[in-house]
Amino acid sequence: MARNLGSSRTNDKEVRIVMLGKTGIGKSATGNTILGRDCFVSKCSGKSMTVDCSKGKTTVDGQQVAVIDTPGLFDTRFGMEKTTIDLTQCICYSAPGPHVFLVVIGLGRYTEEEKQTVKKIQEIFGQAADRYSMVLFTHGDNLDDTIENFLKDCPDLKGLVDRCSGQYHVFNNKEKENRSQVTELLLKIRDVVQKNGGSHYTNDMFQEAERSLREEVQRTLEENEEKIRKEKEELERKLQAKFEKEEQKLNERLQIERERDMKEREEEKKREREYLEEERKREREEREAERKRDREEKDNMMTTMNAQLQAEREMEREERREEKKREREWRNEEKKREKEEREAERKRHREEKEQLIANEMKAMKEKHQREVKAGIEQVQSKHEDQAREKAEQFNPFRPVIKVLTVLGNKIGSWLK
Repeated sequence: MARNLGSSRTNDKEVRIVMLGKTGIGKSATGNTILGRDCFVSKCSGKSMTVDCSKGKTTVDGQQVAVIDTPGLFDTRFGMEKTTIDLTQCICYSAPGPHVFLVVIGLGRYTEEEKQTVKKIQEIFGQAADRYSMVLFTHGDNLDDTIENFLKDCPDLKGLVDRCSGQYHVFNNKEKENRSQVTELLLKIRDVVQKNGGSHYTNDMFQEAERSLREEVQRTLEENEEKIRKEKEELERKLQAKFEKEEQKLNERLQIERERDMKEREEEKKREREYLEEERKREREEREAERKRDREEKDNMMTTMNAQLQAEREMEREERREEKKREREWRNEEKKREKEEREAERKRHREEKEQLIANEMKAMKEKHQREVKAGIEQVQSKHEDQAREKAEQFNPFRPVIKVLTVLGNKIGSWLK
């Protein structure tokens, strides 16, 4: 038996589900229900519709999920070589190891064939696989009572569930639109993972398959290195062009703001000049009127008043001139204060606008950097995923050549 090991790391990118069970039990229909689409060939039949191990992927509630559908372990149409290929392909698809083995059982009579299926699962994957196993009952629409009461009346099925650490779930594949049963299944799978220290199942076979897959992936990436580099450069070029276009728009906005501020200052200066011209004109007119009054008063005083009265009138005129002077100074001070307040307000408004644009520019640069980083990572991830899929589709004998002898001996004993 292969040595069972704990995973050295947790692969949170995707949850890998391996479906196992006898021929025609509904594994493919179950896989389609999980994926939410028809990925696997499914038909009510006494013989297996799945003749090759296959894999489907989807995202459920934000979690990437990979489902591996396997042919029936006791499909009598195939010999040891075909069954060996299918099981090694299953190992290849689920490397570095599955998060759960779904033992698919139909609600009904628990047959001897199904008992042997569970036994063979243990033989091929090891007893430690029990901790990562979950019984999934199909045909949930035939359940008249609770599954707990159903299991009480079926000691053999209850024993199977106990051997799978009490982990089970019920599916009704006729209600594919009922996604709550899939969400609940994934929650239970997460519980299984947490119970096992947050790791997936693995053993020598899975680790050897993963090592070989990584080598094949690396080889493919090296072959496509120039293509990947050009794709990344093209992505960076497009994102840089997009950034420069947005940067230009912000700079144009900033220039418009500055021109608007300059125009406002010029208009303010113009109004100030016009105001000063009006003030000077008014003062000239007042002085001219004052001089005219002074002349008339002097003429009158020369004929009707003495020197003392003339001196008093001169003093009054001087007081009026001082009063007007103080008024002019006060008006000038008010204008100066108002001008300073307007200038301070424009400056504050200008600085706020420029700071707002500067913040937008900073945020845009940070967004650009994130987009470039995410884009490059996406390109790399895309090519890695493609290389991985290509490697998984490769002849499974190559990545798991070192375990074929062990598998062959075990499978040969099943088919006797």
